[in-house]
Amino acid sequence: MQRMNRLTKMLYLVMVVMSIIMSYPTAAQDTSPVTPVTADDINAVAKEMYCPVCENIPLDVCPTEACQQWREEIGAQLAAGQTPAEIKSSFVARYGDRVIGTPEDPMLRALSLATPPAIALVAILIAIWIIFRWRRNQNPAQSLKTATATPTIADDDYRARLENDLRSRR
Repeated sequence: MQRMNRLTKMLYLVMVVMSIIMSYPTAAQDTSPVTPVTADDINAVAKEMYCPVCENIPLDVCPTEACQQWREEIGAQLAAGQTPAEIKSSFVARYGDRVIGTPEDPMLRALSLATPPAIALVAILIAIWIIFRWRRNQNPAQSLKTATATPTIADDDYRARLENDLRSRR
């Protein structure tokens, strides 16, 4: 009987140890609440990316099937815990800089963002210079003087030759 008690105690001890060992993986799992990825989360990332099929259409509003698949992929990557920067980098690595619209290289990004305003500024300065030059050359007193000026001798000679040519053709 004593032997049975010992065997029972040993069996209980093995069962306790086994239950502790078996429950260890569940205790090691993350028990923090998982927030589901919403459409707003996906669109926040997709808004900064462009459609691979259509030109200049943001990914969040494009109705094509390719864009729908990309949005699903963004959702899966967000659910896996990737940051928006990591997601964009993975798309750029696979499809090139055209998916985000601006280059990731800092120098190219600065050039692509600074060039249009610089060109606009130069165009405005040239237009202002041309307008001032045009207004400076348009002196009202001088234009009145040229309008009422008497014809010169060279004009008289030209007019006389023109009248002679016209008379001879009649």
